[in-house]
Amino acid sequence: MGKLAITTASVMLGVALSFSSVVPAVYAAESVDCDAVMQELGSGKTMRQVASDMKISVGRVRGCKKRAARAAKAENKTSPGNTERMNRSNAARAAGSSPAPEASPAAPPATTP
Repeated sequence: MGKLAITTASVMLGVALSFSSVVPAVYAAESVDCDAVMQELGSGKTMRQVASDMKISVGRVRGCKKRAARAAKAENKTSPGNTERMNRSNAARAAGSSPAPEASPAAPPATTP
């Protein structure tokens, strides 16, 4: 009776360990093409429709959507000095001229003959 219990417990432990080593490999193999997901969402499909079409979970679609939102937010962030510099150069472009030489750090020093 004791040997049977030990053998059964050992087999169950072996099965549990083999499944636990397979699960991360399966999880990692299921990578999601977030660009394709966002394209599908942009075309007007719901998250559930995209998930069923691409054979992924709705949670993965939601994760792609969150990553895209974070990337867009990070792209829009600029420092105050950078914004001011961008506004000056945009104004110069709109006026049809380049920024003044003294505003450009790469400009050579002005010489008078």
